[in-house]
Amino acid sequence: MQSFEPIAAISTPYGRGGIAVIRLSGEGSITLAEKIFVPKSKKHLSDVESGYAVYGDILRNGKRIDDGIATVFRAPRSFTGEDTVEISCHGGILLTENVLTSALESGFRLALGGEFSKRAFLNGKMSLTEAEAVIGLIDAESDEQLRLSASITNGVLKNGVNKLCDEITELLASVYAYIDYPDEDLTDVSIEELTLRAEKLLDETNKLVSSYRSGKAVNDGIKTAIVGKPNAGKSSVLNRLLGYDRAIVTSVAGTTRDTVEETAVIGRVTLRLCDTAGIRESSDEVERLGIERSIGKLNEAELILAVFDGSSPLDELDREVIERVMKSDAEVIAIVNKSDICSNIELNVPFRVVTVSALDGSGFDELKKMISDLYVDEKLNYDTTPVLTNARQFAAATEAKARLESALQALKSGFTQDIAGMDLELSLSALREIDGRNVSEEITDRIFSRFCVGK
Repeated sequence: MQSFEPIAAISTPYGRGGIAVIRLSGEGSITLAEKIFVPKSKKHLSDVESGYAVYGDILRNGKRIDDGIATVFRAPRSFTGEDTVEISCHGGILLTENVLTSALESGFRLALGGEFSKRAFLNGKMSLTEAEAVIGLIDAESDEQLRLSASITNGVLKNGVNKLCDEITELLASVYAYIDYPDEDLTDVSIEELTLRAEKLLDETNKLVSSYRSGKAVNDGIKTAIVGKPNAGKSSVLNRLLGYDRAIVTSVAGTTRDTVEETAVIGRVTLRLCDTAGIRESSDEVERLGIERSIGKLNEAELILAVFDGSSPLDELDREVIERVMKSDAEVIAIVNKSDICSNIELNVPFRVVTVSALDGSGFDELKKMISDLYVDEKLNYDTTPVLTNARQFAAATEAKARLESALQALKSGFTQDIAGMDLELSLSALREIDGRNVSEEITDRIFSRFCVGK
């Protein structure tokens, strides 16, 4: 455990409320807190047992400014792993600022964004994956994201990574025995068994890497472009997916002249939706710029919803849309709209097709299930399955996978255990980056800077 200088911050949202909480943490924080909080019992805070709360007066310059509750947590049994005091006062804006100012005047320094959580990480109170999941809990936009983030804060991802690390470490111990005593036959793992165990490790690491598809869809969301020719019903599809009228809908082709961006939760997946201007040649400068922006969004998309007017046959504009979509690496779903009128369209395309009516909502349950099934296995259990949720974790797991593949290649090519051992070490190092055991200070600073002050 490390000890840091005392810091203070308001941990509750800024504004009026029933209560506000000022968090104090660091070396000597309990003694310093006695300058600003006096229990009604006249008992010193330094005599209060860890985990207990006392009622008393809150002071500034020796004068009472409020009454409230002080809860004492002693190292290492606190959120940060340090001595900590949390003072709850009435939730007025000016009053809360006065309590914080009193703390700063008494020897505390104003905490930086995420500094409490960073200290918790540095003191071994949480892994880096758990810290990132706290951000997920705070920023959650869906119940699914809450469940996923909660499972990670509960250690599911950390435990999964630890299990892989332990198994690689056990293999490396055998390899080191071979390296140190090549003529003594001390290793109890043959090349054949080492190969089999490395293959099993690669299989488990593959599952971890593959989990990122679901984790990203739930946690960050999927960049989704709604494209099609003018008046195909793109804006109506957007409104139906959102559940309210966000985009203007008229019978006039070319109504949407700019991108309209919103977020929608579809089943277990979050979509970063972008309704685009209809793709066609246009002499109108404003519409032309909107079409250029639409094409840019199409190129950035991870999922494309290509909308077609089912009440009329395919025309050249539809074919141009299909041609552009087929050049993309994104997942594609073709939506045949206006099924409430009729269906005169023959759509022969190499991607998923669903028929809907944006007017009455028919077909949208099927569309939503299709989207959800693309990214999340319905059998996925967050309580037991480790899931990667961000690009940093994914990059580290991908590197671990590549090193395991290299180790296996060495073993299958007839090289001895020590050659494979070098790649096993690199794989172990990459896995340790996931939960922060082998990660640079620059990366940790960047992660914790995303937290608000007071967290």
